Amino acid sequence: LFRVGTGLDSQILGDFEIISQLRSSFNRSKKLGIANPFIERLCNSVIQASKRIKNETEISSGATSVAFASVRYIIENIPDISEKNILLFGTGKIGRNTCENLIKHTKNNHITLINRTKDKAERIAGKFNLVVKDYGDLQTEIRTTDVLIVATSSHSPTITKELIYTKKPLLILDLSIPKNVSDKVSELDNVSLVHLDHLSQITDDTLARRKRYIPEAEQIIDEVKHEFIQWLETRKFAPVIKALKRKLKTMKDEELDYQSKKLSDFNELQADVISNRIIQKITKQFANHLKDDDVDADTSLELIQKVFQLELDPK
Repeated sequence: LFRVGTGLDSQILGDFEIISQLRSSFNRSKKLGIANPFIERLCNSVIQASKRIKNETEISSGATSVAFASVRYIIENIPDISEKNILLFGTGKIGRNTCENLIKHTKNNHITLINRTKDKAERIAGKFNLVVKDYGDLQTEIRTTDVLIVATSSHSPTITKELIYTKKPLLILDLSIPKNVSDKVSELDNVSLVHLDHLSQITDDTLARRKRYIPEAEQIIDEVKHEFIQWLETRKFAPVIKALKRKLKTMKDEELDYQSKKLSDFNELQADVISNRIIQKITKQFANHLKDDDVDADTSLELIQKVFQLELDPK
């Protein structure tokens, strides 16, 4: 769980999306009253490790998906992207993911969608309040756009040189396999064409760079995991310490009762305060002893139970 939650064993190295899913699942379990203390502590430990890895390493830096890489490329190469016109042609899985990344990272509300099947584009547009145009308007829309993202899934080019008539700079990103933008498009003035293989190289370089931070991430996981295991060990002897405290309190109450009957000037309130402090110090001493890594906790627990004749609460 530590490795998955911190992005080491996720589908994409350094992906922190799963930690939000883990947090949501835990919160829901807690709301329904089915998250016990063990699950709560474990989930919080994984979340803590995830935060540390994100803040103390660069394992989540850079773009690792084609959709995100394309958006990063646009942001880095197009000034004032939030004011530019963006046309997304093709609303399949890659197109949809690219659309979500565009909205999230560019704050652009000039995004137009075109798909051969219009209702498919309208479903996505409705979710984000975007404009949808007919497939027949493709050439007209290309004339007015600054960025054209092609995410169609055709076996032959869907964007050809003949479709494009533009007098201003146009960036075209082809996210399709095979290429759906003809190479001849790059012969046009003012047109810059970036194919999927270039964006894939960006994601490959990012993953290679992220791998260098795995040892640091693993060290953080080991530290947090050690703290969790220590807490787990503490829980193991908590019932014995609780029973010991209860036994000492019973002995205290019996002794105070005896002394109050025997001594006329006996200050029961003060004696009670002092006795409670002594009980607290005794139980703390036992607890510290059990936490010691050099101590056989199981043997010590058995001895404490035997000496004080403790009765543990039923599980």
